Amino acid sequence: MRAVGACVWARRNVRESWRTLASVRNGLREFGKKACFLDNRAHDVQPPLRSTKQFHRRTSKEQQQFTMGKDYYKILGVGRTATDDELKKAYRKMALKYHPDKNSDPGAEEKFKEIAEAYEVLSDSQKRHIFDQYGEEGLKSKGGPSSGAGSYTFQGDPHRIFEQFFGGRDPFSAFGNGFSSGAFQFGGPSMGQAFQFGGQEGMDFTPNGSNPFMSGFAGPKRPRAPQQDPPIEYPLCVTLEELFTGCTKKMKISRRVLNPDGTTTSQAKVLSIDIKPGWKAGTKITYPKEGDQAVGRTPADVAFIIQEKPHLNFARVGNDLQYTANISLNHALCGGSIEVPTIEGGVVSLPLTKVVNPDTRKIIPGHGMPFSKEPDKRGDLIVNFNIHFPQQLSSQTRSQLTKLLPVACASHC
Repeated sequence: MRAVGACVWARRNVRESWRTLASVRNGLREFGKKACFLDNRAHDVQPPLRSTKQFHRRTSKEQQQFTMGKDYYKILGVGRTATDDELKKAYRKMALKYHPDKNSDPGAEEKFKEIAEAYEVLSDSQKRHIFDQYGEEGLKSKGGPSSGAGSYTFQGDPHRIFEQFFGGRDPFSAFGNGFSSGAFQFGGPSMGQAFQFGGQEGMDFTPNGSNPFMSGFAGPKRPRAPQQDPPIEYPLCVTLEELFTGCTKKMKISRRVLNPDGTTTSQAKVLSIDIKPGWKAGTKITYPKEGDQAVGRTPADVAFIIQEKPHLNFARVGNDLQYTANISLNHALCGGSIEVPTIEGGVVSLPLTKVVNPDTRKIIPGHGMPFSKEPDKRGDLIVNFNIHFPQQLSSQTRSQLTKLLPVACASHC
C-alpha cells in the first residue's frame, strides 16, 4: 500500500510540473511576441545605430566643440548650417547694434570685436571648415588640435571689417543727410567745388555734395552723428560798387589741425570767396568743417556774412538805389535840369518841369542794383529832393514875392 501511495504522489507531482512548464512556456511565448512588437516600433522611430568608430569620433568632436573656446555661431546668433546670406544678415544686424559709435553700454566695444571675429572666420570657407572640425583651438594651431592652452587670437581690425562690409569708413555720419544711394561717400566736399549762389538776403550758401548711406536698408534706428561745434561767423564788409559788379575776396583764417598722434597744430588757410553781382547784406557763405579739429568731434563750419559799407551818395532799398538831390528854391519853383550820379560812375540828366516840393520823388528806371538771379535785370534809381531855402530876404525881394505868390492857402495847404 505504501508503494502504491508513493506512485500516486509522484504522478501528481509530475503532472503539476508539466503544468508549470506549460505555463512558463506560454508566458515566454507572449513575452517574445511583445518584445518583437516593441523592437519593430523602435526601428520605426529611431535612426539607425552608428558604428562604434563613428560614435566615438562624433562624441569626441562634440566634446571638443563644447570645450574648445568661443562659439562663433552663437555669437552671430545663427545655426551651424547658416548660409553666406544668413551670415551677412546676422553680421549686419549685430555690428550695427553694438558699434561703439552707437552703443555706449559697457562691453559694447568688446562685443563689437567678437562679432567681427566671428564673421571673419565663418565667412571664410577654409577657416569655417577648420572651426567646424576643431573649433577655435584648431584655428590657433592652423588646422589641427593643439595641446597648448589659450584661445584663438583675432588679428584683424573690427572697424576695417565693418568698413569693408558696408563700403565706407563711417556709415553713421551719413545719417544726418538721410539714406540715398547704395554706396557711402564720406568727408566734406572740397573747396574747389562750385557754389550755388542765389543772392537772396539771408540765404546760406554751401558747396554741392552729399554723404549718402545706402538704399533699401531697413536697419535699426539711426544713431546720432558726432557732435559738431557751433558755426564760426566772420563779417565780410564790401562796398556797394563791389556788390554791383561782383568781386573775389581772399580771407585768411587760422585753425587747429589734428595730427595722427592726437595732438593739434595751428594752420593758416586762405579761403577764396566769389561775391556775385546783386548780393545783399546778410548773405551768408558757408565753408563746411573748416573750423578747429579735435578728437571725437566734427569741425565747425566757417561762415562769412556780407555787410554793406555806407555809401556817400546812395542808400540801397532792395534792388533800388535812393539818391537825395540838393536843389535851390529857384529850381524847385521855376524848374530846370540837374545832374544825378549813377552807381556805375556816370551821370544822368534829370529835367525839372514842375514845381518840386519836399515830398516829390523822381524815378530813373534801370539804374539801380542788378538782381542776383537775373544779372541783366536791374532796379531803379529813385531821386528825392532837399530844397535849400534862403536864410534871409531883402525888403524889396520880399515885396516882390508877396505880389507874385498867393497868400491864402488854407483850403489847399
